[in-house]
Amino acid sequence: MLDLVPVRSDQDTGEALASTLAMARVADELGYERYWLAEHHNMPAVAATNPPVLIGLVAGATSRIRVGSGGVMLPNHAPLVIAEQFALLEAAFPGRIDLGIGRAPGSDPVTSYALRHGAGGVSDEAVTHFPEYVDNVLAMMEPDGVGLSVQGRTYPLKATPGARSVPTIWLLGSSDYSARLAAEKGMPYVFAHHFSGSGTAEALELYRSTFRPSPELAEPRTFLTVNVSVAETDEEAYRLALPQLQAMLTLRTGGDLRPQRLVEEAEKVELPQAHQDLVDAMAQRWVIGSPETARARIDELAATYDVDEVMVHPVGAAYTGTDPDRSPAREETLRLLAG
Repeated sequence: MLDLVPVRSDQDTGEALASTLAMARVADELGYERYWLAEHHNMPAVAATNPPVLIGLVAGATSRIRVGSGGVMLPNHAPLVIAEQFALLEAAFPGRIDLGIGRAPGSDPVTSYALRHGAGGVSDEAVTHFPEYVDNVLAMMEPDGVGLSVQGRTYPLKATPGARSVPTIWLLGSSDYSARLAAEKGMPYVFAHHFSGSGTAEALELYRSTFRPSPELAEPRTFLTVNVSVAETDEEAYRLALPQLQAMLTLRTGGDLRPQRLVEEAEKVELPQAHQDLVDAMAQRWVIGSPETARARIDELAATYDVDEVMVHPVGAAYTGTDPDRSPAREETLRLLAG
């Protein structure tokens, strides 16, 4: 599953984090394969600002599930820093860490500027150097590290002094760019179907048709992500999805971002017809319904796009009076799907 650590209007950041840890334990107990955490910045409804910190918290609170980034936005960071962080996580939780890498900023332009210039070490040109940075991260996390040429001498550079294993490294994307790069480098690839909703088939076909085997991966390996709200009935599942549908509408129409509404707050919102049409179109691309409806839809997605895995992003909101340390609707989505 994918988690953005949503912050509801009845929560503060600490409560949102407590909710994520509770949900991670549920996913771990139910047998889910992996739990990924996103990177977004300066958004009132998203507490997932720092994937490595969150991964450490979630991995420490669980016992068997793989924990990773969905993803680290590499142009925001020095490659050595990311390599060090994930080498350290892999050392602490061997065989359980995934490093998903993306190219998008994960923020607005002003916040992106602050991220890339605040420390003086990352610039706007980082996006154009993305393929090189991916290579750097891959090399520095290997046990032998990489040799850095400085004034005619080779300087050994390792992410950690005693690596015994390396995280699985994935490329993430919502366009052809990352699909082509993942194929060229022989890396596993994830398409952000939950965000884009279009171009999925084209990107995955490009990845598969141009894939070059690598020492780490002999054949293409893919999965896609999808927004999911599951409840006992289709109607209840839609009610629980409505606050997140409205949040995505705000994001796409340039409205003022705010903490995620409670269900009762969302149901009071009246939208102009054009905006309601956008909400309806998004809902059609999401998996919203009863367990039977949802399972059939996920099976259909997996078959249509021929992916190895489907990663669910539970989007169910909460009702007034919900324990702020829990997200019952999101946990129930996991339980009903696993049942």
